[in-house]
Amino acid sequence: MNFHTQTQEDVLVVEETTAGTIANIIVYNDDFNTFDWVIKCFNEILDHTSQQAEQLSLIIHFRGKATVKTGAKNELKPLKDALVDRGLSAIIEEEKIGS
Repeated sequence: MNFHTQTQEDVLVVEETTAGTIANIIVYNDDFNTFDWVIKCFNEILDHTSQQAEQLSLIIHFRGKATVKTGAKNELKPLKDALVDRGLSAIIEEEKIGS
């Protein structure tokens, strides 16, 4: 039999993570913003690479929406607000992680 042991630090990190929530910025497709504009917004606001921003803009175009950033809600709110200020359709969704 193989046994896996965890240090107390590992257990604390797992408990901290599973008890919380994670937030996602979701951007929706629209008929107004160009690919170039969306890519520029993702580069400047979300600090995405050009390739990452381009791929996300294509996913949004073909699927109707995409998660463009994940993290703590308080860190994502100013980023979401900046995207909305530039005319993008963006929201923050929270999901519980763990049980």
